Amino acid sequence: MKIGELARATGTPVETIRYYEREGLLHGAARTAGNYRVYERGHVERLSFIRHCRGLDMALDEVRALLRIKDAPEEDCGRVSELLDAHIGHVASRIRELKGLERQLRALRERCGDSRQARECGILSGLSSVPDPLPEPAAPRAHVGPVHGVRPAG
Repeated sequence: MKIGELARATGTPVETIRYYEREGLLHGAARTAGNYRVYERGHVERLSFIRHCRGLDMALDEVRALLRIKDAPEEDCGRVSELLDAHIGHVASRIRELKGLERQLRALRERCGDSRQARECGILSGLSSVPDPLPEPAAPRAHVGPVHGVRPAG
């Protein structure tokens, strides 16, 4: 099958398929004499696996690690459990951060209960307010690194 057929079969944009190939997640396809890629059933299965992992919000490095294990079927799968446990931790952390974001948005929404002129809008006023100065940093702590998939605040 050609790349467009693979895209339709898996619900994946063509550019995403090419990206996964460049990233080494999806094995390159054979080429025809006309230089068209020719994909097989294995590509559909691998791409579906990648898409499922990405749908679970796994980073490309996590997907890559899972594929390495999947490609070595005789290996111990304990690393898969470790990887999933770590990902669950990242998701739990993001949920806590998103709940905090929801609280902030709800508090902002409560600033303006009804329709009025924009100059009197409590939401716009709240978004325009200058935050209090940040407190002086505490004693240095051990660096634990960024949380997967979460952008720093600010």
